[in-house]
Amino acid sequence: MRVREIVLQVCKEMGVKIVKGVLSRDHVHMFVEIPPHVAVSQFVQRAKGRFSRKVHQEFSELRKRYWGRRFWVRGYFCTTSGNITNEVILQYLENRSAKPTGANR
Repeated sequence: MRVREIVLQVCKEMGVKIVKGVLSRDHVHMFVEIPPHVAVSQFVQRAKGRFSRKVHQEFSELRKRYWGRRFWVRGYFCTTSGNITNEVILQYLENRSAKPTGANR
């Protein structure tokens, strides 16, 4: 629930609209509408950074576990809905949310 709250806060601050999102045990899938003046990399950097900082502040057991290591992987995947249809993206997200927690991608 805390991941969801932090992502919603960052989206609101940046004017990003979440069309659909799915939280998995080990990663986040999001279909978002980002305003033209916001770079995708800027949005991802802020969301990952804010979440990582908050988690380290609020959950001491995770701070110990990830001390000196990255909480997130360095990269991310991004595509525009012009390359594929919105329906394909939404179907992909539905398939992600249908899998039980911890299932392989």
